[in-house]
Amino acid sequence: MAPGSSAPSAWQSASVTPAFAPADVLAAVHRVRATAHLVADPAQGLGVAIGGEVIPSTSTNGIPHWRHMATLPPLYPEWLGDRTFAQVHGVRFPYVSGAMANGIATVRLVTEMARAGFLGFFGAAGLSVPRIEAAVTELRANLGDAPGWGCNLIHNPHEPSVEEATADLYIRTGVTRVSAAAYLALTPAIVRFALSGLRQQPDGSIHRERFVFAKISRPETARAFLEPAPAAMVQGLVDRGLLTAEEARLAARVPVAEDFIVESDSGGHTDNRPLGALLPTLLGLRDEIAAEHSYSRPIRMGAAGGIGTPSAAAAAFALGAAFVVTGSVNQGCVESGLDASGRAMLAEADLADVIMAPAADMFEMGVEVQVLRRGTMFAVRGRKLYELYRAYPSLEAIPAHERSKVERTMLRATFDEAWQSTRAFWAERDPREVAKAEADPKHRMALVFRSYLGQSSRWAIAGLPERRADYQIWCGPAMGAFNRWARGSFLEDPANRTVVQVARNLMEGAAVVTRAQQLRCCGVPVPPSAFDFRPRPLA
Repeated sequence: MAPGSSAPSAWQSASVTPAFAPADVLAAVHRVRATAHLVADPAQGLGVAIGGEVIPSTSTNGIPHWRHMATLPPLYPEWLGDRTFAQVHGVRFPYVSGAMANGIATVRLVTEMARAGFLGFFGAAGLSVPRIEAAVTELRANLGDAPGWGCNLIHNPHEPSVEEATADLYIRTGVTRVSAAAYLALTPAIVRFALSGLRQQPDGSIHRERFVFAKISRPETARAFLEPAPAAMVQGLVDRGLLTAEEARLAARVPVAEDFIVESDSGGHTDNRPLGALLPTLLGLRDEIAAEHSYSRPIRMGAAGGIGTPSAAAAAFALGAAFVVTGSVNQGCVESGLDASGRAMLAEADLADVIMAPAADMFEMGVEVQVLRRGTMFAVRGRKLYELYRAYPSLEAIPAHERSKVERTMLRATFDEAWQSTRAFWAERDPREVAKAEADPKHRMALVFRSYLGQSSRWAIAGLPERRADYQIWCGPAMGAFNRWARGSFLEDPANRTVVQVARNLMEGAAVVTRAQQLRCCGVPVPPSAFDFRPRPLA
């Protein structure tokens, strides 16, 4: 119907005709930035018209016209998520590139994403504080005070001083966004970062200086970040001179985090939860807690894990995601810190070419990460090390045949030699670990085995050919889905995979898939090919 009218309306145009044939409907679906009119024809059924005008049916004046049923406004990729995401974080698109550890999410990758209107996180986990500071300095030189970037802050239960030093660095250097990963519970470091700079404005509202993107996959962890920070922890930070009394007062009125990365089946640390079950559960929990505390600021939940195709991104937005987060697919891009040999391995991965393996940072706790299986023995070897750790009290207690296999194929050194190099590492990093290991043979075994697990990701970054069978490459099933989607397109070649081209194609495709679903819900006979957006170079 014509705007403001209850009388029947018509769509007319002297130059274009509606799309009824499948090929024409497909072309109309791709024109997401144009207003789409649904029209009816007695012989052809429902169709889609782009352009033209909608007028009262009594005013057609002989121009070709069709009965007007409904109008769909333009649909931009920028509009798929929660509009407050772009407003608060100063970006164009509701899309985040995740903080792949050990600098795999490089300064270059983050810079390219920020300049293109996306949000990117530098992969600080596993790096020394001086190395992180150098990256922050470079990012500031590249981007100045422009928004669109942040850094990772990872929970470090074995070295809380490193976590605290990293948070202190971020506050001191003006980093305003962190991706908080692997948190089992809140720590003073993440609470301090979240609350530093809180202030009340003249209208009574609270201004937030820094933003935590809490990476979560369980309701109990989500709750900790959705609630105000524990009063005792906040007071402890005040007593240490790390928060002001005013920041502590305002802390009771805001959650620790206002942006959540809901991590389903992903690469790296993951609980392998399906997004369709996880995201709605956590959205409900958010609404419950927000109502309980009468929060006035919006809380956004984004979707991560499995986002490797336009359909996956569109599905995440349809579930209610405020933004989407990619990881595995970025690792295969030319800007990532992974060596070209590792990127080539990722380009060969299929949907099932992933496996769970022991995590270096939480080895003793039995925590696992999801990694690439195809082309590497890392997962099998890592699992063997964990089995030996569970079965024996010390390196010396491991049977000779098992010991020989580990020394020859994994450590490529004797247990004694491996301990000496591991000891030297910890003597410089944290001498307390050395003292603990020399008093506890089981802990010494854990440190030696963790050295293999920790170095394996760095071998993949460095591209050491003699260690290719030991590459640890974090990877989720999104990588295999992406490869199948990219097959036959310019993105099939790893050399053409840039983070911005991948991001633009995923978002453009998500808009097209969303438009196809809108039209199908209205009854238009949309061809199946409309849900298969093919990659193409985008400006």
